[in-house]
Amino acid sequence: MAKKKLIHFQENLTFQHLFQPSYHQLDPGFHLRSKWSEAFFGNNNPIVVELGCGKGEYTVGLASMHPEMNYIGIDLKGSRLWRGCRSAIEKKLHNVAFVRTRVDHIEKIFAPGELSAIWITFPDPQKNKERLRLTSPGFLQKYRNVLVPGGAIHLKTDDALFYNYTLDIIKNQNHHVIWATDDLYHAGTDDEVIFFQTYYEEKWLSMGKKICYLRFQLNTL
Repeated sequence: MAKKKLIHFQENLTFQHLFQPSYHQLDPGFHLRSKWSEAFFGNNNPIVVELGCGKGEYTVGLASMHPEMNYIGIDLKGSRLWRGCRSAIEKKLHNVAFVRTRVDHIEKIFAPGELSAIWITFPDPQKNKERLRLTSPGFLQKYRNVLVPGGAIHLKTDDALFYNYTLDIIKNQNHHVIWATDDLYHAGTDDEVIFFQTYYEEKWLSMGKKICYLRFQLNTL
């Protein structure tokens, strides 16, 4: 392991806004589950989560733009989360947290109705493993269990097949599309969806790839 990565892992242990729960600590539930607002953020502002946040570009960017909201990034890679944690400190943000864990543990991290929105930014399209796609029916059910009713799910991807797969899932399960485009940067929006770019987004754009975007709500049962 590179020396710099080891240093980052050690520094991760000192961040007050980074949580790295073990599997044992997640069972029966993370200690902040249902208590994020009062026990960590100290306010009742809406909580938004970025899944597979990588270096936290979106988590930190949105938190900078919306101090009236709280943001939590989730990723399994500690070396990536180090950058997000450092960025939040450098920008003096107090409405940001990160959790190092797998996305499929989301129901152990958050209680029903604890989240107001979810961002999924450039996920692995899992071309051969549909059940692992972050917009597959199994994952959407997990999101339903932690979102407030009507909470928005945002998806950004450079993979047209993943984008169309998600559209099909939305249609088949009678979810509601708020806005969708297969070419975000030519859609004429000034929305926050183009204000911040992840490392991969910049890479794909430099290669001339189109960025797809979806904003949708889950149906009411």
